[in-house]
Amino acid sequence: MSLMMTSEFQHILRVLNTNIDGKRKSMFALCKITGVGKRFSNLICKKAEVDVNRRAGTLSNEEIEKLVAIISNPRQFKVPDWFVNRQKDIVTGKTTHVVVNHLIGKCREDIERLKKIRAHRGIRHYWGVRVRGQHTKTTGRKGKTVGMPGGASAAK
Repeated sequence: MSLMMTSEFQHILRVLNTNIDGKRKSMFALCKITGVGKRFSNLICKKAEVDVNRRAGTLSNEEIEKLVAIISNPRQFKVPDWFVNRQKDIVTGKTTHVVVNHLIGKCREDIERLKKIRAHRGIRHYWGVRVRGQHTKTTGRKGKTVGMPGGASAAK
């Protein structure tokens, strides 16, 4: 892999409070941002008219600002509603795309709401056991105490 190192090449970019590797291709580098996956990254690169094969370190400030604007408000740039990660928010009723710290906060709020209304998923979160219907009889024992405390020698 040969990289064209020029004077305006940046090895590390700071976008939305996330360090992005400048040596990676722009589409895959944007996936480092929490809440942005490969498909959404590909879409925002196309909307911002940025070549997906260009390295992230070669992007200009204007291109980065345009990418951030699309990530922040994808509906203004005609991104379909089914593509965003927060459709019909339970509190506000709005369809938005949340990233980085807002995404972490929204997930925490959702889990707290489930616990508060005593939903099955909320109770499972509260107990600290598997939530999505996995079998728990024989798997997932790591971190939990199995058997008698102190071992068999303490029972004598």
